[in-house]
Amino acid sequence: MEISIKAMVLGMVATNCYIVSNDETKEAVIIDPADAPERIEAYLLQKQLKPVGILLTHGHFDHIMAVDALRDRYGIKVWVSENDHKLMQDTEQNGCYMIGRIVNVKGDCMVSDGDQIVLGGMMFDVLFTPGHTWGGVCYYMPQADKLFTGDTLFEGSVGRTDLPTGSMSQLIQSIKGKLLANFDDSVEVLPGHGASTTIGFEKKYNPYLS
Repeated sequence: MEISIKAMVLGMVATNCYIVSNDETKEAVIIDPADAPERIEAYLLQKQLKPVGILLTHGHFDHIMAVDALRDRYGIKVWVSENDHKLMQDTEQNGCYMIGRIVNVKGDCMVSDGDQIVLGGMMFDVLFTPGHTWGGVCYYMPQADKLFTGDTLFEGSVGRTDLPTGSMSQLIQSIKGKLLANFDDSVEVLPGHGASTTIGFEKKYNPYLS
């Protein structure tokens, strides 16, 4: 199976939205539809892709603002952890107060650590990695050897923990125990903001993980 991954930088804080597609079936999964649903729809139309689901790494406003428009447009479901399902419906906890907008989104399917989601023939392993939020998760694609980390792990940095439900000690424990300990150095990390990286690079150079 050939898999294509398109990164789109969307919204006022330059959030990475990923469109992961099965080249054979033309089915696609949208990870963290941050904003600008019309741009996402335009790409899907251009590539003749059929969305089959939305995966959320966490519930902060800057990762969810296009969810409702895409769910309504395509009749697809949204996967999120139970804790962040609560967070993204709370306008104080999801951070939307910082932009003066009301963002309140509901999920359809709750994910837990160790779950394997299969959509469009593509597999996504769920890793519970709280710290940035109390329900943050990462998604690993064994077929492509890619790890979508949301705001858990960045190139040379980690997610902020000064927002509601955040914990730096928990975040570092999640990264070391769930990501660095379980994946080969060659695994590519696709974060919620900024450039891609690898597990090996972060082990060696990330100052938060020394």
